[in-house]
Amino acid sequence: MSATTTSLPSVQVRFYQSKRFQNAIRQIILYVLLVLLSVVFIFPFYWMILASLKTNAQIFLWPPKWIPNPVYWENYVRAFTNPQLPFALFIKNTFILEIGIISGRLLSCILVAYGFARLEAPGKNFWFTVLLATFMMPGILLLIPKYILFNKLGWINTYLPLIVPAWFGESYAIFLMRQFFLTIPRELEEAAVMDGANTYHILRYIIVPLSTPVLAVITVLSFKDIWNSFFEQLIYLNSSTKYTVSIGLAYFNGQFTVDTGALMAASVVMLIPVVIVFFIAQKAFVEGISLTGLTGR
Repeated sequence: MSATTTSLPSVQVRFYQSKRFQNAIRQIILYVLLVLLSVVFIFPFYWMILASLKTNAQIFLWPPKWIPNPVYWENYVRAFTNPQLPFALFIKNTFILEIGIISGRLLSCILVAYGFARLEAPGKNFWFTVLLATFMMPGILLLIPKYILFNKLGWINTYLPLIVPAWFGESYAIFLMRQFFLTIPRELEEAAVMDGANTYHILRYIIVPLSTPVLAVITVLSFKDIWNSFFEQLIYLNSSTKYTVSIGLAYFNGQFTVDTGALMAASVVMLIPVVIVFFIAQKAFVEGISLTGLTGR
């Protein structure tokens, strides 16, 4: 007897019911939403650049001119040639603060974070909890005590009140570094100790070279915060020769009038260094953000 086999009828799936089509629709919707959100976030920067290339009369035209004609470069000339607002000097002063604060923050935070991550000491976890608790303390609470202290030391109208505290650590940077150091295998340090390395050698030749991503994160975030900082610099600096770009930018707003074109031109110039630093360190910055905090130890 020969066995007979019966085949089931094939089910025809319409193209719009297929998983491939549905995934394609999801991807299209996702990209459309991303493009729309990108336009929303980029538009203020586009308008700032556009306004910096227009006369003050053209900036407030309605309907607006989306392409300046003619291009008005005089705003950039006025922003950098105003004798009462030496913007080039403000940029130089800001870079002095950047170098002093970032170098102190990196050096001090590396040492403290390594102690929390690797060294054994009584009450280490308690003090780390205290460190985390400082995240919840508003900085404005310390403003008056700090000002009184720095005034007694004669540091007002100098960069010392802004630079010196950075050499004693910063809680958020310490937290990020400590979390990243915990991801580095201890075997590397143990092998270095067997070869005669001390703590200094371990930090210099193992920990720091492997911690480039988190150091890039701290550097970029610190650079952005210092570059945009306004309140503390305004409190401690009284002389116009020591002002930074954020304070100088505020002076484009006059008491009765606002030179909008020069203000937008100065804002574009102020934005460029932050964008350059981010794109240079973008790869390490993203890697550091993704790796920091993955360990559960």
